This record gives sequence, structure tokens and C-alpha cells, in this order.
Amino acid sequence: MLECKDITKHYGSKAAIDHVSLALEPGHIYALLGPNGSGKTTLMKMAVGLVKPNEGGFYYDNQPIDKDSRKAVSYMPTEAYFYDWMTAEDVGKYYSDFFEDFSMERYQYLLKQMELDPKMRAKVLSSGMTAKLKVAATMARQARVYLLDEPLNGIDLLARDLIIRLVLEECAPDTALVISSHLVEELESVVDTVIFLKEGRVALTGDTETLRKERGKSVVDLYREIYGHHEEAITC
Repeated sequence: MLECKDITKHYGSKAAIDHVSLALEPGHIYALLGPNGSGKTTLMKMAVGLVKPNEGGFYYDNQPIDKDSRKAVSYMPTEAYFYDWMTAEDVGKYYSDFFEDFSMERYQYLLKQMELDPKMRAKVLSSGMTAKLKVAATMARQARVYLLDEPLNGIDLLARDLIIRLVLEECAPDTALVISSHLVEELESVVDTVIFLKEGRVALTGDTETLRKERGKSVVDLYREIYGHHEEAITC
């Protein structure tokens, strides 16, 4: 479905992404794992055209990705990108104007499930409410690929559980979902494929159950093994 081949991105002399090749297939839920600075956000932004790679390319259904095929990808950035004057209702109208595949009915359902008041303004939302609103807007699109960049960051345990449940509920068998995070324990039980990025390179990737059997370790333990000294590895 969505594939990157030999992607490289430099910022000055530093390679944020270093010759990465990956393929996302429908029907799978991927965890893109790594501490801050490992390249997760850069890779996602290149996939949706917000950042240009120095080398390599992205492909959708075996064709070089372009402005039309990028419409099949729904991306949620880490940043809170709503204007302060916007209400949750305004966010829905904004998305509806920009994305042909946006479902207002689906969006309103997600707002209700997340207990978000459509009339509440973005400037008064807590970090947890903002995270829920971003997820609702992203998942209300009828896309083929969903890229969620750190959707669980900075929110409490119950809000994380709710977001994960609703995201999984909204996924269809013909879609691919990628969740980037350093909160490994939260994702291990819900993803079927893991991708470990370290210093811009793929350190390890594979089916979660296969890796557990072959390595004799949980995904959390593999994270510890790969990143070692990073204190943020499995914070809850």
C-alpha cells in the first residue's frame, strides 16, 4: 500500500532518517517505536509531503506518491495545530472543507465518545482534550493509511485507554494504522507489527508475536535492549 524506498533526510550534517525502507500493508496495526530524536516524526512528515527527502522516494500502490494519492493518508501531527478561536465544531467544518473523505457523522460520534463538547474552544482545552480532538479529526477521515504521531503523549492513563479503543474501533480491514510512541507498554497488546527506529535507521522490525517467539522477549524488553540508556523507554 504505502512504501518508502531508501529514504534519507539530512538536517545539516546530521541524518534524521538514514536509508530507511519500509512497506505498510492493509489490515495491519504498526507501532513506530523509539525515543525522541529517533526519526519517527521526520519519517511521517515525509510520507505526507510536509518534509522533502534528500534521497529515496515514497510509493502508493506501487506508484510514486503524488498529491492525489497522498489524499489516501490521514496524518495527525504531535503539535496542537488548532487556532485558539476554534471550537470542536469549527475543527470539524475546517476538516470538511479541506478533505473530501471527511465524515462529519463519524466525527460527531467520536466527539461524543470522547466526551468533548462541540462548543468548547481550543484555547481552553487541556492537553488530554486536545489529544482526543486531534485523534477524532484524524480518524474521521475515510482514509486508507492513518499516521498518528505520539497520540498518547502527555495524557493520563484512562484517556490513553479511551483513545486506543476508539482508534482500533475505527480501523477497517483495508486500512493500515501507524502509531508512533515511546510508551511501549501501552501499545504492545494492540499492535501486530513493530518498527524500532534508532538514530534514523531501522534497528529491528517484524511481527510482534514472531519476534516474541524468536527472541524470547517482550516488545518492552526488546525496547530496553535496543535503546538501553534512554530513561523514557517505558514510562506510563
